[in-house]
Amino acid sequence: MAVEPVDAKDTPESKLQLLIGKFDPKNQQLIHSVRSALRKRFPTANELVYDYGFSLVIAYSPTEHGIEGIVSSSARAEGLSLYFMHGPQLPDPKKLLMGSAKQVRFIPVESADRLEHPDVEALIVAAIEKAAVPLAPTGSGGIVIKTFGGKKPAKAKAKAKAKAKSKAKAKVKAKVKAKVKAKAVKRKPARAKSKK
Repeated sequence: MAVEPVDAKDTPESKLQLLIGKFDPKNQQLIHSVRSALRKRFPTANELVYDYGFSLVIAYSPTEHGIEGIVSSSARAEGLSLYFMHGPQLPDPKKLLMGSAKQVRFIPVESADRLEHPDVEALIVAAIEKAAVPLAPTGSGGIVIKTFGGKKPAKAKAKAKAKAKSKAKAKVKAKVKAKVKAKAVKRKPARAKSKK
C-alpha cells in the first residue's frame, strides 16, 4: 500500500510562515525574532495561531484553548504587541501595561530584546504564576492553527453553526410559548363581580 506524501503547504508551520509572509520585511523579522524568544521562554506551550486578516496573533498556552494562554504576540501593520492574560491582576509597579480590556493588558514590542528586560520578565513570571493551567515541565508544544485566512477550521464552523441553530430553535420555542400564553389569557372568561 503506497503512502501519499504530505503536502508541505498543509503543515501548521508552513501555514504560519505563509501568514507571517504577508507582513512587510521589517515586521516579518520582528515577528520571527519575538516568536523565537517566546518559543525559548515557553518551550512546552502550544502556539495557537489566529489570523484575523488585520492582525496575526500567536498565543502561548499549556492547552489548545486560547483562554488558557499565558501571553500572546499580536502583529499588525503598525507593529507588534505582547499581551498578558490576567493583565489587570498582574503587579505592574513600573506601569508598563497598557489597555483597559477585562482580561488582558499589553506592551508594545519594538524588538525581541524587550522581552529580556527585567521589568518585562517580571510580568511574564507573574503571568505564568496566574495561569489557570500550569505549563508542562517537560516536552515541547506544537502549533495549532485556530483561524486561517480569517476563517475558522471546519470543526469550529460546525460547532458555531450548531450553536446558532440551537439558539434559533430556543427563540422560536419562546415565541410559540408566549403566543399560547397570550391566547390563554384572552380566552379566560371575565369573572362576575360578586355583590355584597
